[in-house]
Amino acid sequence: MPRVEKRFQTRMPYHVHERLTHAAKISGSTLNQFVVQSALEKANSVLEKEQILNLTYRDAEVLFEAIENPPLPNKLLMKAARNYKKDFIDEQV
Repeated sequence: MPRVEKRFQTRMPYHVHERLTHAAKISGSTLNQFVVQSALEKANSVLEKEQILNLTYRDAEVLFEAIENPPLPNKLLMKAARNYKKDFIDEQV
């Protein structure tokens, strides 16, 4: 599959452009490389924060207790398991 590049244009105040250009020059990259790399780092940071589960100490205790000592399955869970098996497991055989 051929590599496809996307274009991205933006408008910014002159002082922002000057600051970004200066930072790019110091880092030894072009303005485009600098902006794309900086945006990618920020995107990765935002996405990482979204994927991390933050729990209070008490919440963590409750979660680990449920993992280590799960409750017995109730009627609704048993029904869901049967339906899943019927709809997805038996269908593939």
